[in-house]
Amino acid sequence: MTTNLLTSRRGFLAGGLAAGIASTTGPLASQATAADPPGRNGKSHMKLSLAGYSFNRLLPKRPTPAQEKSAKMTMDGFIRFCADQDLDGIEPTTYYFPKVVTDEYLVHMKELTFRLGLDISGTAIGNDFCVAEGPGRKKQLADARQWIDHAAVLGAPAIRIFAGRVPKGDTEAVAIERCVEGINQVLDHAEKRGVFLALENHGGITATPAQMMKIIKGVRDSKFFGVNFDGGNFRTDDPYRDMAVIAPYAVNAQVKVAIFRDGKKEPADLERVIKILRDADYRGYVVLEYEEADPLGEIPGYLKKLRQLIS
Repeated sequence: MTTNLLTSRRGFLAGGLAAGIASTTGPLASQATAADPPGRNGKSHMKLSLAGYSFNRLLPKRPTPAQEKSAKMTMDGFIRFCADQDLDGIEPTTYYFPKVVTDEYLVHMKELTFRLGLDISGTAIGNDFCVAEGPGRKKQLADARQWIDHAAVLGAPAIRIFAGRVPKGDTEAVAIERCVEGINQVLDHAEKRGVFLALENHGGITATPAQMMKIIKGVRDSKFFGVNFDGGNFRTDDPYRDMAVIAPYAVNAQVKVAIFRDGKKEPADLERVIKILRDADYRGYVVLEYEEADPLGEIPGYLKKLRQLIS
């Protein structure tokens, strides 16, 4: 496909998506304009990864050495599980790293992962960029920069970030402005370290595609900013419609085995989710983030299904 055709395709997608938002948000239609989605080559290609959060019931959070020894699963065990499943990559979620993260720990994880034939597809932090000016906000920004450094040591190409929630007494507009400012403040550091920042649709001020587009529009143009597409986090009347809005901006993609339509849980149509990504010419990792009751028993089956869908 030629460059002109690619440009036309992206323009068509952006225009169509803007119209879709206008039809669902009315006055917010003017907010739909955003930087172009990441440049693609007109052909979708996907690889398979697994998020550490899938073992949230088994992995200890911020473990001490003693807690890790007695845990039902460790990060090393998670990596070996992924290798046993013949995955392409892993997403080590930062909640399960030790309280004190050292370069030695990160290099060990990188060595074990690479030796077992796995990529580190990305990692994640639990930040909140809606926090008002003061020590709390400074800490949020410092932590984000530190985890960007950790991602660079790991060789993780992307780090998924949250936006946050409206603080008590503030307005959504103020919270979105703070979020945009926070992303812009750490984006320079991400660019220097070669780590993509991927904004996740994760409730709060990213609960709808219209909110997501307001933030995307405000973030300065950068090749190192995009979206972490989460297939299970929109809890609207039509989550699939809303996934399609953010899919063209995805630099990382997560899928869940359930969605919430108007707050009611139902099994995810994984074939439909993958089609949304394919239609957006998504190229990159599809990361299973399993949140149900039986990770060891059910994850292998879902990985098999996803492998078939992305092949």
